[in-house]
Amino acid sequence: MRMAERVLITGGAGFIGRFVAAELLQRGHRVRVLDSLIDQVHGGTARPDGLPEDVELIRADIRDADAVAAALDGIDSVIHLAAEVGVGQSMYAVERYTSVNDVGTAVLFEGIIAAPVRRVVTASSMSIYGEGLYRSADGALIETAERGATAGGRGGWDPTDAEGRPLTPVATPEWKRPNLASIYALNKYVQERTTHILAGSYGIEGVCLRLFNVYGPGQALSNPYTGVLAIFASRLLNRQRPLIFEDGAQRRDFVYVGDVARAFADALERPGLSGETLNIGSGEDRSVTEVAEELARAMGSGLAPEIVGKARIGDIRHCFCDASRAAALIGFAPRKDFGEGLVELAEWVAAQTAIDRVDEARAELEARGLVA
Repeated sequence: MRMAERVLITGGAGFIGRFVAAELLQRGHRVRVLDSLIDQVHGGTARPDGLPEDVELIRADIRDADAVAAALDGIDSVIHLAAEVGVGQSMYAVERYTSVNDVGTAVLFEGIIAAPVRRVVTASSMSIYGEGLYRSADGALIETAERGATAGGRGGWDPTDAEGRPLTPVATPEWKRPNLASIYALNKYVQERTTHILAGSYGIEGVCLRLFNVYGPGQALSNPYTGVLAIFASRLLNRQRPLIFEDGAQRRDFVYVGDVARAFADALERPGLSGETLNIGSGEDRSVTEVAEELARAMGSGLAPEIVGKARIGDIRHCFCDASRAAALIGFAPRKDFGEGLVELAEWVAAQTAIDRVDEARAELEARGLVA
Protein backbone atom coordinates (compact mmCIF):
# COMPACT_ATOMS: atom_id res chain seq x y z
CA MET A 1 0.00 0.00 0.00
CA ARG A 2 1.39 3.38 -1.01
CA MET A 3 1.12 6.43 1.19
CA ALA A 4 -2.15 8.31 0.73
CA GLU A 5 -2.14 10.64 -2.26
CA ARG A 6 -4.28 13.42 -3.65
CA VAL A 7 -5.74 11.97 -6.85
CA LEU A 8 -7.47 13.79 -9.71
CA ILE A 9 -10.02 11.74 -11.67
CA THR A 10 -10.97 13.34 -14.99
CA GLY A 11 -14.48 12.31 -15.97
CA GLY A 12 -14.81 11.09 -12.40
CA ALA A 13 -18.52 11.86 -12.06
CA GLY A 14 -19.35 9.22 -14.69
CA PHE A 15 -20.38 5.60 -14.18
CA ILE A 16 -16.90 4.15 -13.76
CA GLY A 17 -15.44 7.27 -12.17
CA ARG A 18 -17.85 7.24 -9.23
CA PHE A 19 -16.83 3.67 -8.36
CA VAL A 20 -13.14 4.53 -8.75
CA ALA A 21 -13.57 7.53 -6.47
CA ALA A 22 -15.24 5.40 -3.80
CA GLU A 23 -12.49 2.77 -4.04
CA LEU A 24 -9.74 5.37 -3.67
CA LEU A 25 -11.44 7.01 -0.68
CA GLN A 26 -11.75 3.61 0.97
CA ARG A 27 -7.99 3.18 0.57
CA GLY A 28 -7.30 6.48 2.27
CA HIS A 29 -6.64 8.71 -0.75
CA ARG A 30 -8.10 12.18 -1.22
CA VAL A 31 -10.04 12.62 -4.45
CA ARG A 32 -10.79 15.55 -6.71
CA VAL A 33 -12.97 15.14 -9.82
CA LEU A 34 -12.98 17.22 -12.99
CA ASP A 35 -16.12 16.57 -15.06
CA SER A 36 -18.19 18.60 -17.52
CA LEU A 37 -21.41 16.74 -16.56
CA ILE A 38 -22.74 16.64 -20.14
CA ASP A 39 -26.49 16.22 -20.51
CA GLN A 40 -26.27 13.06 -22.64
CA VAL A 41 -24.69 11.22 -19.71
CA HIS A 42 -25.82 13.10 -16.61
CA GLY A 43 -29.22 14.46 -17.63
CA GLY A 44 -28.61 17.96 -16.29
CA THR A 45 -27.79 17.01 -12.70
CA ALA A 46 -25.46 19.31 -10.75
CA ARG A 47 -23.93 16.42 -8.75
CA PRO A 48 -24.64 12.82 -9.77
CA ASP A 49 -26.03 10.32 -7.29
CA GLY A 50 -23.32 7.92 -6.20
CA LEU A 51 -20.50 10.46 -6.23
CA PRO A 52 -19.18 10.28 -2.65
CA GLU A 53 -19.69 13.41 -0.55
CA ASP A 54 -15.98 13.52 0.33
CA VAL A 55 -15.06 14.03 -3.33
CA GLU A 56 -14.24 17.57 -4.42
CA LEU A 57 -16.05 18.26 -7.71
CA ILE A 58 -14.89 20.79 -10.29
CA ARG A 59 -17.39 21.19 -13.12
CA ALA A 60 -15.37 22.06 -16.22
CA ASP A 61 -14.43 20.83 -19.68
CA ILE A 62 -11.23 18.79 -20.05
CA ARG A 63 -10.30 21.14 -22.93
CA ASP A 64 -10.32 24.19 -20.62
CA ALA A 65 -6.61 24.68 -19.89
CA ASP A 66 -7.20 27.04 -16.96
CA ALA A 67 -9.66 24.65 -15.33
CA VAL A 68 -7.28 21.73 -15.84
CA ALA A 69 -4.42 23.71 -14.28
CA ALA A 70 -6.60 24.50 -11.26
CA ALA A 71 -7.70 20.88 -10.96
CA LEU A 72 -4.05 19.71 -11.00
CA ASP A 73 -3.01 22.07 -8.19
CA GLY A 74 -1.63 19.96 -5.34
CA ILE A 75 -2.36 16.65 -7.12
CA ASP A 76 -0.01 13.65 -6.78
CA SER A 77 -1.47 11.29 -9.42
CA VAL A 78 -4.15 11.30 -12.14
CA ILE A 79 -6.70 8.78 -13.37
CA HIS A 80 -7.83 9.92 -16.82
CA LEU A 81 -11.36 8.77 -17.63
CA ALA A 82 -12.75 11.87 -19.37
CA ALA A 83 -14.02 10.89 -22.83
CA GLU A 84 -16.95 10.90 -25.19
CA VAL A 85 -17.98 7.23 -25.34
CA GLY A 86 -19.85 5.46 -28.13
CA VAL A 87 -18.74 3.61 -31.24
CA GLY A 88 -21.81 4.42 -33.32
CA GLN A 89 -22.08 8.10 -32.43
CA SER A 90 -18.35 8.61 -33.02
CA MET A 91 -18.89 7.76 -36.69
CA TYR A 92 -20.84 10.98 -37.30
CA ALA A 93 -20.02 13.27 -34.32
CA VAL A 94 -16.41 13.10 -35.48
CA GLU A 95 -15.22 16.56 -34.47
CA ARG A 96 -16.86 16.36 -31.04
CA TYR A 97 -15.35 12.97 -30.20
CA THR A 98 -11.91 13.85 -31.53
CA SER A 99 -11.91 17.22 -29.77
CA VAL A 100 -12.93 15.90 -26.35
CA ASN A 101 -10.95 12.67 -26.46
CA ASP A 102 -7.76 13.65 -28.27
CA VAL A 103 -7.49 17.40 -27.73
CA GLY A 104 -8.75 17.02 -24.16
CA THR A 105 -5.99 14.50 -23.44
CA ALA A 106 -3.45 16.88 -24.97
CA VAL A 107 -4.65 19.74 -22.76
CA LEU A 108 -4.46 17.48 -19.70
CA PHE A 109 -0.88 16.48 -20.46
CA GLU A 110 0.20 20.06 -21.10
CA GLY A 111 -1.10 20.77 -17.61
CA ILE A 112 0.76 17.77 -16.21
CA ILE A 113 4.00 18.84 -17.92
CA ALA A 114 3.67 22.20 -16.14
CA ALA A 115 2.74 20.56 -12.82
CA PRO A 116 4.23 17.03 -12.86
CA VAL A 117 2.57 14.14 -11.05
CA ARG A 118 3.88 10.74 -10.05
CA ARG A 119 1.63 8.59 -12.27
CA VAL A 120 -1.15 8.85 -14.85
CA VAL A 121 -3.50 5.90 -15.39
CA THR A 122 -5.50 6.34 -18.61
CA ALA A 123 -8.68 4.46 -19.52
CA SER A 124 -8.43 2.83 -22.94
CA SER A 125 -10.82 0.39 -24.60
CA MET A 126 -11.03 -3.04 -26.15
CA SER A 127 -12.38 -1.16 -29.19
CA ILE A 128 -8.82 -0.53 -30.34
CA TYR A 129 -8.42 -4.22 -31.21
CA GLY A 130 -11.20 -4.16 -33.77
CA GLU A 131 -11.81 -7.84 -34.29
CA GLY A 132 -10.31 -9.91 -31.50
CA LEU A 133 -7.72 -12.65 -31.92
CA TYR A 134 -8.69 -15.73 -33.96
CA ARG A 135 -7.27 -19.18 -34.67
CA SER A 136 -7.33 -20.63 -38.17
CA ALA A 137 -8.25 -24.19 -39.11
CA ASP A 138 -4.49 -24.83 -39.37
CA GLY A 139 -3.89 -23.62 -35.82
CA ALA A 140 -2.30 -20.29 -36.74
CA LEU A 141 -3.18 -17.18 -34.71
CA ILE A 142 -4.76 -14.46 -36.85
CA GLU A 143 -4.39 -10.84 -35.67
CA THR A 144 -5.96 -9.13 -38.68
CA ALA A 145 -9.22 -11.00 -39.20
CA GLU A 146 -11.77 -9.23 -41.36
CA ARG A 147 -15.27 -10.08 -42.42
CA GLY A 148 -17.30 -9.26 -45.46
CA ALA A 149 -20.76 -9.06 -43.94
CA THR A 150 -23.35 -7.19 -45.97
CA ALA A 151 -27.01 -6.50 -45.37
CA GLY A 152 -28.71 -9.50 -43.86
CA GLY A 153 -25.41 -11.25 -43.28
CA ARG A 154 -24.83 -12.24 -46.89
CA GLY A 155 -21.21 -13.26 -47.11
CA GLY A 156 -21.35 -14.34 -43.46
CA TRP A 157 -21.19 -12.46 -40.22
CA ASP A 158 -18.06 -14.29 -39.05
CA PRO A 159 -14.52 -13.74 -40.34
CA THR A 160 -13.03 -16.45 -42.54
CA ASP A 161 -9.58 -17.22 -43.89
CA ALA A 162 -8.48 -16.66 -47.49
CA GLU A 163 -10.05 -20.00 -48.46
CA GLY A 164 -13.39 -19.19 -46.88
CA ARG A 165 -12.89 -21.47 -43.86
CA PRO A 166 -14.27 -20.23 -40.52
CA LEU A 167 -11.92 -18.76 -37.92
CA THR A 168 -12.32 -19.57 -34.23
CA PRO A 169 -12.31 -16.59 -31.82
CA VAL A 170 -9.89 -16.86 -28.88
CA ALA A 171 -9.14 -14.58 -25.93
CA THR A 172 -7.39 -11.38 -27.03
CA PRO A 173 -4.08 -10.46 -25.34
CA GLU A 174 -2.41 -7.04 -25.25
CA TRP A 175 0.11 -7.93 -27.96
CA LYS A 176 -2.62 -8.29 -30.57
CA ARG A 177 -2.08 -5.42 -33.00
CA PRO A 178 -4.71 -2.65 -33.13
CA ASN A 179 -7.26 -2.63 -35.95
CA LEU A 180 -9.12 0.64 -35.55
CA ALA A 181 -12.65 0.21 -36.89
CA SER A 182 -14.30 3.37 -35.51
CA ILE A 183 -13.44 6.97 -34.67
CA TYR A 184 -13.93 6.11 -30.98
CA ALA A 185 -11.35 3.32 -31.29
CA LEU A 186 -8.95 5.73 -32.99
CA ASN A 187 -9.51 8.27 -30.21
CA LYS A 188 -8.76 5.74 -27.48
CA TYR A 189 -5.59 4.62 -29.23
CA VAL A 190 -4.46 8.25 -29.47
CA GLN A 191 -5.12 8.62 -25.74
CA GLU A 192 -2.97 5.54 -25.08
CA ARG A 193 -0.08 6.71 -27.21
CA THR A 194 -0.26 10.27 -25.87
CA THR A 195 -0.03 8.88 -22.34
CA HIS A 196 2.97 6.67 -23.05
CA ILE A 197 4.84 9.16 -25.26
CA LEU A 198 4.52 12.15 -22.94
CA ALA A 199 4.75 10.32 -19.63
CA GLY A 200 7.92 8.60 -20.78
CA SER A 201 9.42 11.83 -22.07
CA TYR A 202 8.86 13.79 -18.86
CA GLY A 203 9.74 11.20 -16.22
CA ILE A 204 6.11 10.49 -15.28
CA GLU A 205 4.82 6.95 -14.82
CA GLY A 206 2.18 6.14 -17.45
CA VAL A 207 -0.19 3.16 -17.37
CA CYS A 208 -3.15 2.37 -19.66
CA LEU A 209 -6.03 0.00 -18.96
CA ARG A 210 -7.95 -1.43 -21.92
CA LEU A 211 -11.46 -1.94 -20.56
CA PHE A 212 -13.81 -4.53 -21.98
CA ASN A 213 -17.61 -4.21 -21.55
CA VAL A 214 -18.12 -2.64 -18.11
CA TYR A 215 -21.53 -3.05 -16.47
CA GLY A 216 -23.25 -2.50 -13.13
CA PRO A 217 -25.61 -0.19 -11.25
CA GLY A 218 -25.26 3.50 -12.00
CA GLN A 219 -24.99 3.40 -15.79
CA ALA A 220 -26.56 6.16 -17.86
CA LEU A 221 -29.80 4.43 -18.85
CA SER A 222 -31.07 7.26 -21.06
CA ASN A 223 -27.88 7.43 -23.14
CA PRO A 224 -28.43 5.24 -26.24
CA TYR A 225 -24.68 5.11 -26.94
CA THR A 226 -23.63 3.74 -23.55
CA GLY A 227 -22.81 0.12 -22.64
CA VAL A 228 -24.94 -2.58 -24.20
CA LEU A 229 -26.34 -3.86 -20.89
CA ALA A 230 -27.53 -0.38 -19.94
CA ILE A 231 -29.18 -0.02 -23.34
CA PHE A 232 -30.92 -3.39 -22.94
CA ALA A 233 -31.99 -2.46 -19.39
CA SER A 234 -33.50 0.82 -20.57
CA ARG A 235 -35.52 -0.98 -23.23
CA LEU A 236 -36.78 -3.61 -20.79
CA LEU A 237 -37.63 -1.00 -18.16
CA ASN A 238 -39.81 0.71 -20.80
CA ARG A 239 -41.40 -2.64 -21.76
CA GLN A 240 -39.62 -2.71 -25.11
CA ARG A 241 -37.66 -5.59 -26.62
CA PRO A 242 -33.88 -5.16 -26.62
CA LEU A 243 -32.55 -4.52 -30.14
CA ILE A 244 -29.63 -6.70 -31.24
CA PHE A 245 -27.79 -6.06 -34.48
CA GLU A 246 -26.56 -8.86 -36.79
CA ASP A 247 -27.71 -12.32 -35.63
CA GLY A 248 -26.99 -11.94 -31.92
CA ALA A 249 -24.22 -14.53 -31.86
CA GLN A 250 -21.40 -11.97 -31.53
CA ARG A 251 -19.43 -12.59 -28.34
CA ARG A 252 -18.26 -10.09 -25.73
CA ASP A 253 -16.61 -9.97 -22.31
CA PHE A 254 -18.57 -8.28 -19.49
CA VAL A 255 -16.74 -7.09 -16.37
CA TYR A 256 -18.36 -5.67 -13.23
CA VAL A 257 -17.69 -2.01 -12.49
CA GLY A 258 -16.52 -2.70 -8.93
CA ASP A 259 -13.82 -5.01 -10.28
CA VAL A 260 -12.79 -2.31 -12.74
CA ALA A 261 -12.54 0.25 -9.92
CA ARG A 262 -10.18 -2.04 -8.02
CA ALA A 263 -8.07 -2.43 -11.14
CA PHE A 264 -7.68 1.34 -11.46
CA ALA A 265 -6.75 1.72 -7.80
CA ASP A 266 -4.22 -1.12 -8.03
CA ALA A 267 -2.78 0.30 -11.27
CA LEU A 268 -2.34 3.61 -9.45
CA GLU A 269 -0.62 2.07 -6.42
CA ARG A 270 1.44 -0.89 -7.61
CA PRO A 271 5.13 -0.14 -8.30
CA GLY A 272 6.93 -1.01 -11.52
CA LEU A 273 4.09 -0.48 -13.99
CA SER A 274 5.38 2.50 -15.95
CA GLY A 275 4.83 2.00 -19.68
CA GLU A 276 2.39 -0.89 -19.23
CA THR A 277 -0.91 -1.38 -21.05
CA LEU A 278 -3.21 -3.98 -19.47
CA ASN A 279 -6.47 -5.65 -20.45
CA ILE A 280 -9.23 -5.49 -17.84
CA GLY A 281 -12.06 -7.96 -18.40
CA SER A 282 -13.69 -11.00 -16.85
CA GLY A 283 -12.01 -13.57 -19.08
CA GLU A 284 -15.45 -15.05 -19.85
CA ASP A 285 -17.27 -14.60 -23.15
CA ARG A 286 -21.01 -14.60 -23.83
CA SER A 287 -23.15 -14.00 -26.87
CA VAL A 288 -25.06 -10.74 -26.94
CA THR A 289 -28.32 -12.71 -27.22
CA GLU A 290 -27.50 -14.75 -24.10
CA VAL A 291 -26.80 -11.55 -22.21
CA ALA A 292 -30.10 -9.94 -23.27
CA GLU A 293 -32.03 -13.05 -22.24
CA GLU A 294 -30.28 -13.30 -18.86
CA LEU A 295 -30.92 -9.63 -18.12
CA ALA A 296 -34.60 -9.99 -19.03
CA ARG A 297 -34.91 -12.89 -16.56
CA ALA A 298 -33.12 -10.89 -13.85
CA MET A 299 -35.55 -8.01 -14.42
CA GLY A 300 -38.56 -10.32 -14.37
CA SER A 301 -39.40 -9.64 -18.00
CA GLY A 302 -40.59 -12.13 -20.58
CA LEU A 303 -39.56 -9.93 -23.51
CA ALA A 304 -37.28 -11.67 -25.99
CA PRO A 305 -34.70 -9.61 -27.87
CA GLU A 306 -35.43 -8.40 -31.40
CA ILE A 307 -32.71 -9.57 -33.79
CA VAL A 308 -32.23 -6.78 -36.32
CA GLY A 309 -30.25 -8.78 -38.90
CA LYS A 310 -28.25 -5.71 -39.94
CA ALA A 311 -24.73 -4.59 -39.09
CA ARG A 312 -23.59 -1.20 -37.80
CA ILE A 313 -20.53 0.25 -39.47
CA GLY A 314 -17.67 0.20 -36.95
CA ASP A 315 -18.97 -2.81 -34.99
CA ILE A 316 -16.89 -5.97 -34.66
CA ARG A 317 -17.94 -9.61 -34.44
CA HIS A 318 -16.06 -11.18 -31.53
CA CYS A 319 -13.66 -9.80 -28.93
CA PHE A 320 -13.10 -11.06 -25.40
CA CYS A 321 -10.39 -10.65 -22.84
CA ASP A 322 -7.12 -12.35 -21.98
CA ALA A 323 -6.49 -10.72 -18.59
CA SER A 324 -3.51 -12.86 -17.62
CA ARG A 325 -1.04 -9.98 -17.77
CA ALA A 326 -3.16 -7.86 -15.42
CA ALA A 327 -3.37 -10.85 -13.09
CA ALA A 328 0.42 -11.16 -13.06
CA LEU A 329 1.25 -7.45 -12.66
CA ILE A 330 -1.52 -6.05 -10.44
CA GLY A 331 -3.11 -9.22 -9.09
CA PHE A 332 -6.31 -8.56 -11.01
CA ALA A 333 -8.99 -11.21 -10.62
CA PRO A 334 -12.70 -10.46 -11.09
CA ARG A 335 -14.68 -11.12 -7.92
CA LYS A 336 -18.22 -10.53 -9.10
CA ASP A 337 -20.06 -13.46 -10.69
CA PHE A 338 -21.91 -12.34 -13.83
CA GLY A 339 -25.27 -13.61 -12.56
CA GLU A 340 -24.84 -11.78 -9.25
CA GLY A 341 -23.85 -8.62 -11.07
CA LEU A 342 -26.95 -8.82 -13.27
CA VAL A 343 -29.17 -9.13 -10.18
CA GLU A 344 -27.55 -6.00 -8.70
CA LEU A 345 -28.04 -4.16 -11.99
CA ALA A 346 -31.67 -5.30 -12.26
CA GLU A 347 -32.48 -4.24 -8.69
CA TRP A 348 -30.99 -0.81 -9.30
CA VAL A 349 -32.74 -0.38 -12.66
CA ALA A 350 -36.11 -1.23 -11.08
CA ALA A 351 -35.87 1.98 -9.01
CA GLN A 352 -34.93 4.19 -11.99
CA THR A 353 -36.73 6.11 -14.70
CA ALA A 354 -35.19 5.93 -18.16
CA ILE A 355 -36.04 7.64 -21.43
CA ASP A 356 -35.71 5.04 -24.19
CA ARG A 357 -33.82 6.71 -27.05
CA VAL A 358 -32.65 3.53 -28.79
CA ASP A 359 -35.04 3.85 -31.75
CA GLU A 360 -33.97 7.47 -32.16
CA ALA A 361 -30.29 6.48 -32.19
CA ARG A 362 -30.94 3.64 -34.64
CA ALA A 363 -32.80 6.01 -36.98
CA GLU A 364 -29.88 8.46 -36.81
CA LEU A 365 -27.40 5.75 -37.80
CA GLU A 366 -29.62 4.46 -40.61
CA ALA A 367 -30.18 7.96 -42.00
CA ARG A 368 -26.42 8.38 -42.24
CA GLY A 369 -25.90 5.03 -43.99
CA LEU A 370 -24.14 3.52 -40.97
CA VAL A 371 -26.40 0.44 -40.79
CA ALA A 372 -26.05 -2.13 -43.57
